[in-house]
Amino acid sequence: MAESPYNPFSRWIWPIMLVVTIFNASGQSEVAAPGIINIDKIGHFGVFGLLGILIARTQSRRRWWLGFVLASLYGICDEWRQSFTPGRSVEFADWVADTLGAALAVTLYSRWSFFRETLEIKIGPSRVRSVAKADE
Repeated sequence: MAESPYNPFSRWIWPIMLVVTIFNASGQSEVAAPGIINIDKIGHFGVFGLLGILIARTQSRRRWWLGFVLASLYGICDEWRQSFTPGRSVEFADWVADTLGAALAVTLYSRWSFFRETLEIKIGPSRVRSVAKADE
C-alpha cells in the first residue's frame, strides 16, 4: 500500500476504527443476534478476517503476517475484556474463530493476487480521470 503524502500514520485509520468498533460492541451487555446456534462465530470469523487484512495493508509484503498475529492477539484481549462485562463470557471458540478468520483472510491477501488487487482498486477522482483519458 502506498504511503499517504500527508501523514505516514494515515494507513492505520481503518484498522483503528475497526478496533474501536469491536471494543464498543464487545462492551455491550446484550448482543442482538439471531437464535441460530454459533452464528456469532461467523461474525467473529469475518470481522477479525477484515481486521487482519486492514493490519496487513499497513505493512510491507515481508511483514503481512503481522496482520494475522495482531488480529489474533486482539481477539484474546477482546475475550478477556468481555469477562468483566455483565452478561458476557469468555469463549475459547470465539478466539479460535477470530484467529482462523484472520489467518484465512491474510493468507488470501498475501498469496492470491486477484483477491489483493480487487481490494486495492482505487475509487475516486483520480481513478475517474485516468479512465476518462483512456477513452479519448
